[in-house]
Amino acid sequence: MKPIYKRVLIKVSGEGLMGQQGYGISAEAVDKVVMQIMEIYNLGVEVCVVVGGGNIFRGVSAAAKGIERTAGDYIGMMATVMNAVYMQSIMEQKGIPVRVVSGLDIPQVCESYRFRRARRHLEKKRVVIFAGGTGNPFFTTDTGAVLRASEMECDALLKSTQVDGVYDDDPKKNPKAKKIDEISYNDVIEKRLGVMDLTAIAMARESKLPIVVFSQHEEGALKNVVFGKGNFSLIH
Repeated sequence: MKPIYKRVLIKVSGEGLMGQQGYGISAEAVDKVVMQIMEIYNLGVEVCVVVGGGNIFRGVSAAAKGIERTAGDYIGMMATVMNAVYMQSIMEQKGIPVRVVSGLDIPQVCESYRFRRARRHLEKKRVVIFAGGTGNPFFTTDTGAVLRASEMECDALLKSTQVDGVYDDDPKKNPKAKKIDEISYNDVIEKRLGVMDLTAIAMARESKLPIVVFSQHEEGALKNVVFGKGNFSLIH
């Protein structure tokens, strides 16, 4: 069997890097994520990654507590750079060629985002980690992930979450919530399911970018997804 996707963007939440901690970066959690990425990279899949910053800072929640929204969003974007540089270091230790590309200009730390350069990294079989969001406030990392996936002409956006797919309600709060294996962009928007922010879903619809939602905690989940197998939900 061959992977059904040639090029993918993996959206990893900041919370997914905390492990069992309540805050910060867990070396064990990052290692598990990197090992799954390494597995599909070795199968010949071209990989982009967008990592969130919620394990360090959440702009929207901070704004609600009195921090001005724009400042909060910029702090959140810098948190994604911290996570990306950490993940890059772990990948390099495992022999994976990787570049961090940021929407914010921080040349001492990583490359600034340039469309053609990022595409060239992929053509040279490097993993590209996109950090710093879009470089602008008021846009979530979900929106940034859809934007970068569309620009890189990815076959799909693979959203790694704490649950195994899209549900009709929050499964952590409602034990009777039902999993939805396949759903349209329009239904996600109309039902306001909350799997991603609505701007990101609308952008994916315009780009006809499939979104696969799966659990990062399942063994071999990412590999199964690129083969079209396993436990996940498809938004298309």
